[in-house]
Amino acid sequence: MKKISIVFVLVCVLVFAASSTLTAQKKGYNAVGAKVLFIDYGYANGIDSLDITNGLELQYLRSFNNWLSLSVPVKLGVADVVDDINNKTFFSVDGILQLKYERDSSWITPYLMGGVGWVNEDFEENNTNVPLGLGLNFELGSNAMINLQGEYRVALVENRSNIHLGLGLLYKLTTQDMDKDGIPDSKDECPNEAGTEMTNGCPDTDLDGIRDSRDKCPTLPGKKALRGCPDTDGDGVTDNVDPCPEVAGDQNGCPDQDGDGVNDGEDDCPTTAGVKALMGCPDADGDGIKDSEDKCPNEAGDAMTGGCPDSDKDGIIDREDKCPNQAGAASAEGCPDADVDGIPDNEDRCPNAAGEFDGCPDTDGDGIDDGEDRCPNVAGTASNKGCPEIEKEEQERLDFAAQAVQFETGKATLKAESYSILNEIVGIMKKYKGYQLRISGHTDNTGDEDRNLQLSKERAKACFDYLAAQGISIDRMVSDGFGESQPIASNSRSAGRRKNRRVEFELYID
Repeated sequence: MKKISIVFVLVCVLVFAASSTLTAQKKGYNAVGAKVLFIDYGYANGIDSLDITNGLELQYLRSFNNWLSLSVPVKLGVADVVDDINNKTFFSVDGILQLKYERDSSWITPYLMGGVGWVNEDFEENNTNVPLGLGLNFELGSNAMINLQGEYRVALVENRSNIHLGLGLLYKLTTQDMDKDGIPDSKDECPNEAGTEMTNGCPDTDLDGIRDSRDKCPTLPGKKALRGCPDTDGDGVTDNVDPCPEVAGDQNGCPDQDGDGVNDGEDDCPTTAGVKALMGCPDADGDGIKDSEDKCPNEAGDAMTGGCPDSDKDGIIDREDKCPNQAGAASAEGCPDADVDGIPDNEDRCPNAAGEFDGCPDTDGDGIDDGEDRCPNVAGTASNKGCPEIEKEEQERLDFAAQAVQFETGKATLKAESYSILNEIVGIMKKYKGYQLRISGHTDNTGDEDRNLQLSKERAKACFDYLAAQGISIDRMVSDGFGESQPIASNSRSAGRRKNRRVEFELYID
């Protein structure tokens, strides 16, 4: 059962191979052959005592194509088998498929073979063999071949497996012409396609003597030197790739008057030698911009600046750039302008803040730049350093405060009635933010002079502390005392002494 399964699988494989190769190139022929056989039943069955015998084989061979053949060999020979003192005569008929590698350019064809055979011994006993092997065909001429074949024949009964080596001759019976073009298949390089004798049997649609498979223009007659393509203008460039097929030229088939390697049909400057990258136009400075479009044709530049040099790459050509080696802005004529106010940094008093006054800003628009304006967010006057003048009414309240701020007798303790006027001063300070406040304490000449000086300082400081407690920055205020040294009235009378006991509040701009 196992051997029958092997045979079945082998037959299926060979049938599949035959069907798949029938679509390959057909180059078929019929042949007959004969060969002498050398037969060994001993080695194949593991028996050393058996001799090698001989036989004769006649066969019919049908070659379907370059890959597959069918062989029907008939064999007659002598078999030395085990348990038989006399050699037996056997007769066999096989059906063999050959898988071969046949090439027209080679005189030797190797092949693998396999199939099924019927064997009769002494016209009494029958058995089945499965022949497997390989062989070689050596061509002697157009129709004759020497055949050398070795096969191992697996018997489906015990002790009947054997080895055959054969040497003989094959002869082709007919010369076929499968494509009916009058050229025998043996000489026809395209046996399945009708062709001409000039092309060794291969198709030549345009009849120019060049087979279609090698003809770049198979439907147009042409020259062999040009792979079968026509060349109407005779310039050596075939019409199918010649942009100028009717005008001879040496630049890809087209004329080139100025000899710059760009044909006239594509050359924007056909009479002036140029460069290919610029469609044949000249570029004297080699900057990649054609001279006709280059604002500086003799100085290398870039497209961004119309072909003119721009050393600092700021988009402003050097001849118009006041700072050619420093990248800048067009508004500053090519010089650096950090605040983009149109004034070069080297001329800008405020290079990091845009402005109209020598490059400085004037936030409040009072004509005084912020750098000199003590009140940059409030419009003022130049005489007042950019700050607004203190209104008359508010100045009067400051003057009034000098007498209105009261203290405990001989002390620096503020009386409650002083708070309202001090709060008014807080409001004035918040309104005039650009101003500083000077607080000055004074006394009359009553008592010890040193004590009066100290008391005046303490009273000025008491006002300072009160204003600071109401949110006025201590950086905007200073306080000091002058004792009895700066009277504003005579100390000889009580009214004069009362005026001299005062705390003055003066707004000023630092």
